[in-house]
Amino acid sequence: MQIKDQLQRPITLNNRPKRIMCLVPSITELICDLGLESSLVGITKFCVHPQHITTKVAVVGGTKQVHYDKIRDLNPDIILCNKEENTLEMIRELEAIATVHISDVNTVEDCLELIEMYGTIFQCLPQAKNLISKITTVKTDFENFIKSQPVKEVAYFIWKDPWMVAANDTFVNYMLSLNNFKNTFQKASRYPEIAMEKVYPTIELVLLSSEPYPFKNEHKSLIQTQFPNAKIHLVDGEMFSWYGSRLVLAFDYFKTWHCTVLTSE
Repeated sequence: MQIKDQLQRPITLNNRPKRIMCLVPSITELICDLGLESSLVGITKFCVHPQHITTKVAVVGGTKQVHYDKIRDLNPDIILCNKEENTLEMIRELEAIATVHISDVNTVEDCLELIEMYGTIFQCLPQAKNLISKITTVKTDFENFIKSQPVKEVAYFIWKDPWMVAANDTFVNYMLSLNNFKNTFQKASRYPEIAMEKVYPTIELVLLSSEPYPFKNEHKSLIQTQFPNAKIHLVDGEMFSWYGSRLVLAFDYFKTWHCTVLTSE
């Protein structure tokens, strides 16, 4: 079987891959939800869903650094990577071990394409089609709901020291737009560091993500001066940045969040 991954790289598979190495946390969850958990032979330490997975499957490192000897010993048939999560240097090393499939997800449509790709690769198309249907249904329902919500200017923080936000060409920025949020920094590239000596009076809402930096309530007071007219909230970063089956939960999370947190202000 010859296919192309989401970077349009040609991949040849002689048989259905039975030993899967996944180096992307959100995709590990997706693989499990497609009924392929028993095929996983290696994951990263950040693969925290399902909660038991790190006790059942070998951990080979993080998303930027892995133990190549462990990966070789696990003898995977395919290694699942992502353009943003994993480095080019890693990909080159991994290609000497097994077939590497690279995802590139910037929209929900990209995610649905990836799920169908996996359905073909792992011969689980009925499960993939079912998941695609669920995501499409909840997304449509949320889009109908969000039409009546006001547009708010926002900043979405992902890191502290240096203070960094999500900007253009990111899945987070796309998810913000679905929520009727105008990202103040959307003209910047990717994840810029911003000047915290400045004041941003037009921003109405500041979102502090739970990942990759684990923002807590005590961080709100550190930036209130820079955002004098903004409400500052902690948000579940997985809902804004994890593509795959997490999207089934994400849109319900967004709706509840809009109906409870924002309407109470």
